[in-house]
Amino acid sequence: MRITGLLKSTGKSPVAFLFTFCLTLCSCISVQVANAQKRPNIVFILTDDQGWGDLSINGNTNVQTPHIDKLARDGARFSRFYVAPLCAPTRAGLLTGRYHYKAGVWGVSNSKEFLNLDEVTFADLFKKAGYSTGAFGKWHNGSQYPYHPNGRGFDEFYGFLSGHYANYFNTVLDHNGEEVRSQGYITDDLTDKAIGFIEKNKDKPFVCYIPFNAPHSPFQVPDKYYDRVKARGIKQFSHNKSQEEIEVTISALAMCENIDDNVGRILKKLDDLKIADNTIVIYLTDNGPNSWRWNGDMKGRKGMADEGGVRVPFFIRWPGVIPAGKVVEGNAAYIDVLPTLADLSGISSKGTKPLDGISLKPVLTGKSTHVPERLLFSSINKTHSVRKGHYVYGNGGLYDLSKDSTQQNNIAEQDPDLAKKLKTELDNWYKTTFHEIDSVRWIPVGYSQFPRTTLPSQDAILHRSPAGTLSYSASAPNSSWITNWNDTQSYVTWQVNVHTAGKYRLNIRYTNPAAGVGNAFRAELNGKSISGKITEIYDPELIPSPDRVKRQGESYEKEFKTLYVGDWTLAKGTGELRLSILELKGQKFADIRAIELELIK
Repeated sequence: MRITGLLKSTGKSPVAFLFTFCLTLCSCISVQVANAQKRPNIVFILTDDQGWGDLSINGNTNVQTPHIDKLARDGARFSRFYVAPLCAPTRAGLLTGRYHYKAGVWGVSNSKEFLNLDEVTFADLFKKAGYSTGAFGKWHNGSQYPYHPNGRGFDEFYGFLSGHYANYFNTVLDHNGEEVRSQGYITDDLTDKAIGFIEKNKDKPFVCYIPFNAPHSPFQVPDKYYDRVKARGIKQFSHNKSQEEIEVTISALAMCENIDDNVGRILKKLDDLKIADNTIVIYLTDNGPNSWRWNGDMKGRKGMADEGGVRVPFFIRWPGVIPAGKVVEGNAAYIDVLPTLADLSGISSKGTKPLDGISLKPVLTGKSTHVPERLLFSSINKTHSVRKGHYVYGNGGLYDLSKDSTQQNNIAEQDPDLAKKLKTELDNWYKTTFHEIDSVRWIPVGYSQFPRTTLPSQDAILHRSPAGTLSYSASAPNSSWITNWNDTQSYVTWQVNVHTAGKYRLNIRYTNPAAGVGNAFRAELNGKSISGKITEIYDPELIPSPDRVKRQGESYEKEFKTLYVGDWTLAKGTGELRLSILELKGQKFADIRAIELELIK
């Protein structure tokens, strides 16, 4: 009856009316699609251990970074932007908009880098809003699902999960939970995959997070970059020149020039696809430089809460929205990235835990003239600092950065009231935020989305007997293996949380010389045990690694053999998975890279 009345009122035949109605409906749908596509894409580039001074735009004549410099000039740059002193904590704050301690991250290995599972990431928010989400590079906020990037809002992941990595050429990476072999130099390869993701999603809004692992050691870089930096020579030096290793400086800056070329490739792809004007591009680094090299003469480096350890470049470009050439004064920080991206994109941040960061949209778009003054904290291990305005207090020192940007003049005695006030604020912040850390990190096992769980050596706890020599293969546990296991009293444990009760396939990844054939072992968890024996020799050489500088504290790479031990029925719940030696042949047990548990039913 209503349709008949409507036809009479329009005076149109049913066919003409239906045709007009369909045109109108299609037009509405097209408008909705167009409006949806007006939401900006996000390209978020993060580098690893690149200092504020490792860019030519910041005055370093030792390095040439024209593409990154142009990105900075085409958008806004911040005069003082701060992060945490180490990589995993910074990444946690970037992902969540919250201080890393609150998010559960208080280190870089041994599961201290795992981001709490009840945290909401910017990828979660954008995915919920209909964005395609991808991450390409170094994750370093938890390995096993749902800590894995595919469990933290990213549809696509290609890269590696831990901190240090052994080799940057043709290495083994993770692609959505499966091992794959990369091609060529790692920064080039990661860029290839990121560009592929951008091409695939060019017609709909996307978030492309690119956390490059360079210039983190080991210092490996293709010849053409190393050769040209070396040929130019080093003319600017660290203020701690006696501690600077020139070969390290050359190698790190060569890696930065390779990054610059890859940033250029990404920006060109946005231009070629004609989506640059509707894409927000961010560039920043995760902490200060990983060696003593020129850094604007700032005090400190990676691992320290002084300016040189936590002040980093931060550039953001959105043509037509963020004015080109804008320089933002005042203090901003890594915790501001999530609320800023959400605000700029019109995405709700509802569902996150209380944010510590603020949106920088007002100052970026000209609605505000400055970043609001507040307390900003940087902390890891035993190094802490707090900033308010142009003052910084940390480790007993108070400095006025407006007059003393290199922290040469401690004015704590001249202004004891301010020093005391900032010390109290810093102490209270540390107590309240670090108090939230759960020191026991249960490693999840048995999710149907990722039925195979790897328990790598770096997540293990080593229990060495008084006479034992059990250790990691390097002082940095990431990308290492368990070695020097020379007695039956020493053992290894992983804190696991079996999510699904059922039958599991148990594998062990090992290498073993001829003298160790016959080594027997046992795995135990909550009263259930399974035993195995190593019956095959597998003792490969280390994979040749093209380091420019002799590495310190990091393992080299080698292949490991996978041994099927048996099927194991496990109950749901938490427990300590213990690996111990039943019988030791020769002088030591096998080297162990990981245990694998695969839910089979």
